[in-house]
Amino acid sequence: MKNFKAGKYINRGHYESFEPTLLHREWQLDDLKIIELLSKADRQLGRLDMYSEYIPNIDLFISMHVTKEATQSSRIEGTQTRIEEVLMDKENLPAEKRDDWEEVQNYIAAMSSAIQELEELPFSSRLIRNSHSVLMQGVRGETKQPGEFRKSQNWIGGASISEAVFVPPIHENIPELMGDLENFMHDEDLHLPDLIKIAIMHYQFETIHPFLDGNGRVGRLMITLFLVSCGILKQPILYLSDFFEKNRTDYFDYLMRVRLKDDLSGWIQFFLKGVIETAKSSIQTFDSILKLQKEMDDVLQAMGTRSVNAQKVINHLYKRPLISAERASEVAGVSMPTAYKIINSLEENGVLREVTGAERNRLYIFEDYLNLFRT
Repeated sequence: MKNFKAGKYINRGHYESFEPTLLHREWQLDDLKIIELLSKADRQLGRLDMYSEYIPNIDLFISMHVTKEATQSSRIEGTQTRIEEVLMDKENLPAEKRDDWEEVQNYIAAMSSAIQELEELPFSSRLIRNSHSVLMQGVRGETKQPGEFRKSQNWIGGASISEAVFVPPIHENIPELMGDLENFMHDEDLHLPDLIKIAIMHYQFETIHPFLDGNGRVGRLMITLFLVSCGILKQPILYLSDFFEKNRTDYFDYLMRVRLKDDLSGWIQFFLKGVIETAKSSIQTFDSILKLQKEMDDVLQAMGTRSVNAQKVINHLYKRPLISAERASEVAGVSMPTAYKIINSLEENGVLREVTGAERNRLYIFEDYLNLFRT
């Protein structure tokens, strides 16, 4: 890694494109700082992964982790949607917020479909293109070749390519570069730790910028998918976008330092620090969820004959902590009067809070649970 060369700038006339070095070659991990951080990251991921085995019904809680990831990853790209707005139906939002809402919903759909596809497909360019197709469906980037690698030049920053902050490689080189990335990810003879691999892969993907739009979101989505595909995580419960969003300037600076100064070590250290911090935060979240679950069990026990149907409502709230009486009636399979009684009981016990202040179409929020995911 000491001799790593990120690539070179090629003069294209009125601009210069950056052509990255191919990854599929011999690597030697000889940076003691990286090795130390890698050990800490592996330890924290091991602790986090235990929760996927020991928390009952963990699938109930993964959906909110995905929702938070989608919200934060999209914020890096400039959307302004808050996590509570993501939980609302589109028609309940002001018109000016609906485009951002759509993009976040697409990220959730892309992550969910990709996790399902991993059961049949390897982590691959095909999976990445499929995810991009879902991400771009019906939103502002829908005209920019969803699911296809670009056939023209793109750039990052600046009103024109001559003013760009960064110009990725020319589109003719995309097939070779993505093929090299795929060979790198699957070559077990390289003997690189998987966390180092995905750190390098994320950098290289963002540098290649193979799509006309949506590269940042797909690149961050890749991290979780890779960790699940190689068995580091049994469930998709680690998401780095919150760390990247909080450290947005450093995130972009470290990526550029690799291209400008060949500082791959600096980027990998930043990435591993993100894994460590995020894993610790996720562990705290799961601990808080277990504590809240115990409190909910006590509340349900006190509800007597309504506890069975109320449990169905609570389970739905773990997936989506915003609910209407109509939705409560559907998920519990009860009449509207019974649904209102369940909601009133949960309100009286401080579980739900009405947030619309309206006479009709009221919405109720499971605030203690939602707060665990608010940034």
